[in-house]
Amino acid sequence: MPHPYVLLSAAVSLDGHLDDTGPDRLLLSSPADFDRVDEVRAASDAILIGAGTLRADNPRLLVNAPERRAARVAAGRPAYPLKVTVSGSGDLDPDARFWHTGGAKVLYTTDRGAERARALGLAADVVPLGPGLNWRALLTHLRAAYGVERLMVEGGGHVHTQLLQEGLADELQLVVAPLLVGQSNAPRLFGPGGYQSGRLRLLETRRIEDVVLARYEPTAPGAGPLPAAADHHWLRLACDLAALCPPSTTAFSVGAVVVAADGTELARGHSREDGDPAAHAEEAALAKLDPADPRLPGATVYSSLEPCAHRASRPRPCACLILDAGVRRVVTAWREPDTFVADADGTGLLTARGVEVLVLPEHAAHARRPNAHLGA
Repeated sequence: MPHPYVLLSAAVSLDGHLDDTGPDRLLLSSPADFDRVDEVRAASDAILIGAGTLRADNPRLLVNAPERRAARVAAGRPAYPLKVTVSGSGDLDPDARFWHTGGAKVLYTTDRGAERARALGLAADVVPLGPGLNWRALLTHLRAAYGVERLMVEGGGHVHTQLLQEGLADELQLVVAPLLVGQSNAPRLFGPGGYQSGRLRLLETRRIEDVVLARYEPTAPGAGPLPAAADHHWLRLACDLAALCPPSTTAFSVGAVVVAADGTELARGHSREDGDPAAHAEEAALAKLDPADPRLPGATVYSSLEPCAHRASRPRPCACLILDAGVRRVVTAWREPDTFVADADGTGLLTARGVEVLVLPEHAAHARRPNAHLGA
């Protein structure tokens, strides 16, 4: 994957505040929940906070339990996760505890911010991202340069807001504390702006002493040429469905899912479903829907293999079926090889008719697995 798995972690009051306006940090979590957070930190490759949180809270961001640090070392990992912060200005206190506790640290900043940070002598790797901050570039660099596969984001609200609005958060772990702040100028978890539509999927709820943990994942597809975190989720599901296909030596094993703009799964299918030897995955999924369903024009079709542009078994190839349905966005893992059809180009057929097609090659190995016997 080009990006780490991004987990947003926060605790809020019943009225949605991260803190009050007093001089001391408002403790929202219970002792047992602080221990849970320590466990999540220990399972992460890196922990990220924004510059505002660094300045306001002066955190150490450590794995506190010795047995968890020992387990990390026994597994060949550093005792502490990489600590990451983000600042456009680079104007950070070099004496903050963040820099002088735990293991390795990195600051992502702008070109100008990097000059200031280096002049201050911050005890960290300083990585400039250009004239402005770019979350996708930051996450890509974290994965490529530091091997970060799981990133825990602990705030603040501005950082959480940006990652969720840009569709880059894979999971939200939210603890709700039984108190009310009631101050209009107190910091909130999420700010105003454009978010992806639809409801998040609830993964878990858990009572921890007097607080409640709720875990959510976004489900709404992306809306343009850049993938959202939910696009990876749905494409993984399509690749899983391909493994359900009865084996064939004359056709690919493919899975497909149709998802509405609000993240509602509309239909799924896979090749040779229900014993039909000629059925294709996208065809099987779309056949389960009313062609007049008003959600189809805003939907995304996820297919483990590029929709076909030519086929001998049926009069309409899958790319044409997608066009007939009015779907305007397709996400796939793997371009169709010439195994059965020369110069297959479903992507070309779709894009020529204005359909947005995303190919996410990081899922190609998953998509190929059920087709290994074909040598594809």
